[in-house]
Amino acid sequence: MALVSLQDITLHFGGPPVLDNATLHLEAGERVGLVGRNGAGKSSLMLLINGELQPQAGTVARQRDLRTARLPQESPPELNGTIRQVVAAGLPARLPDGPPPHQRVDSILSRMLLDGEQCVSTLSGGMVRRVLLARALVADPDVLLLDEPTNHLDIDAIVWMEELLERWRGALVFVTHDRMFLQRLARRIVEIDRGAIYSYSGDYGKFLQRRDQRLQAEEQAANAFDDKLAAEEAWIRQGIMARRTRNEGRVRTLQAMRQQRRQRRSRQGTAGIAIQEAERSGDLVIEARNVSFAYDDVPVIQGFSTLIARGDRLGVVGANGSGKTTLLRLLLGQLKPDSGSIRHGTRLHVVHFDQLREQLDPRSTVAESIAGGQEYLNIDGRRKHVYGYLQDFLFTPDRARTPVSVLSGGERNRLLLARTFSRPANLMVLDEPTNDLDVETLELLEERLMQYSGTLLLVSHDRTFLDNVVTALLVLDGRGGVQEYTGGYSEYHQQRVRETQASMTAPTRLSGRLKPGRADSAGTAWSADAAEQQGQAGKGGSRQAADEPRRQRRPRKLSFNERRELEALPERIEELEKELSALRTLLADPVFYQTGDKAVITATQARLSAAETELESAYARWEELAALEE
Repeated sequence: MALVSLQDITLHFGGPPVLDNATLHLEAGERVGLVGRNGAGKSSLMLLINGELQPQAGTVARQRDLRTARLPQESPPELNGTIRQVVAAGLPARLPDGPPPHQRVDSILSRMLLDGEQCVSTLSGGMVRRVLLARALVADPDVLLLDEPTNHLDIDAIVWMEELLERWRGALVFVTHDRMFLQRLARRIVEIDRGAIYSYSGDYGKFLQRRDQRLQAEEQAANAFDDKLAAEEAWIRQGIMARRTRNEGRVRTLQAMRQQRRQRRSRQGTAGIAIQEAERSGDLVIEARNVSFAYDDVPVIQGFSTLIARGDRLGVVGANGSGKTTLLRLLLGQLKPDSGSIRHGTRLHVVHFDQLREQLDPRSTVAESIAGGQEYLNIDGRRKHVYGYLQDFLFTPDRARTPVSVLSGGERNRLLLARTFSRPANLMVLDEPTNDLDVETLELLEERLMQYSGTLLLVSHDRTFLDNVVTALLVLDGRGGVQEYTGGYSEYHQQRVRETQASMTAPTRLSGRLKPGRADSAGTAWSADAAEQQGQAGKGGSRQAADEPRRQRRPRKLSFNERRELEALPERIEELEKELSALRTLLADPVFYQTGDKAVITATQARLSAAETELESAYARWEELAALEE
């Protein structure tokens, strides 16, 4: 029996039906990626499954005592209190069999690497998403509903979430614009298109092929229908003799065909994105020499140098808070470096897409945001009416007259893109332009940027977008360092894999201990203390066995060699922790399995097991020698 069954559902909000006589069944353990254009009804479908919305017609049947939980697209504005309080609010009134409430909360906080006593109001957008996911998971739901779960997350956090959800055993339904995330997790794709629901088994790549086949067949059927309708219309318009002898059944058929044609819903158009290009800039665009910058004595950029030439296409990546936007502002001259110099080339015409939407006044209408009250825009040397220009970005005249405050996230992004591209530029700076865009618009934006001949600086957490658009990456490490890599994200990742493998064969000694709670690139927090606690919890019996003979021995002092061994053990433990962190990061990434040799994969897995054993032995020996020294 299905967990949830939606049968002949009709849902509308005043306009064309969002769902029109649609049916969907969700089985236990399924992983469903939900796709469709902006406004197609994806979020509404999730609300129906979660019981937060009722249809105008049709039935929603849920399995008895079914537990569902939903991660909303936007963080609730009323969110406050400690992380523990917010997560505990996700506990259902009737708990399933298992641990008591406080243990469930403690367990999920530990799994999600969250400090329960921290105040939610102090968290970044990415950490708030992690807290909301913990609130959804604490109920141990049968169905987990995620609406744009990767919003506000950096790449490392997205990879961490992918790894977490791969281990999820319940049914999973999610909406995302991240194509790599969708490809990795979805085992069935459900598309909402013009009120209808289409289900495709398999991954996202197979869905694209089968959807194109469906649309092609649909177009052929529509063309055949239109040809027949045109022939019947020609017949009915014949002279008096034809009308005297016409078949009344044929007339009724024609009337039905006319009604069917009026009810046909065409697919939403694709945004007509066009990028205006200014005159060519000089060969030199930006030169940075030994640039450093700090906020309140905390270094953000240290000793950074680069040369950006005309036509370069640079991606900027790094963890949230690592300084990506600060680096852009330094390069554009909006911030003055504490030391070093920034030099700009000649004939630069810059446009800047701002991820925080600071350039949009929520009180202005959509049209005013583009033209500032003017009726016409100058687009590629030609006058174009503002409403016509906005229709290229899928804004109808009615929508163009509405205030910015009522727009959805995807609409705001499209509006800001329309504003950005309304001005000619030879240096384009785009800070997170892909958030909330549907896949069709995203792919068109990629195509236009690839055709753009000017210079591009792009901040994005969309790995596929980076692969398709940029030719080099600036990677911020969060400690002020900036490294440059040739190629897109996949090339950078492969290079990082090779560097990790090289470091495993020749481990580098670190000068200091790992700080407690620092997260590796897979999002797992590892420290000497955490590893020790894990070892004690998982291997308590072996520790006791090691301690037993020590209690029976008479106290003695350490020998010279034992003292040297004790002094060297912390450094050895740190090396093993570093190696384990690198190994876990490597083995958590699907690209490693796609590009790595089978023998290398097997050897890496074996080394992980051996390193874990070595670390456990090192801790046991450290405790033993430390006890003798006391």
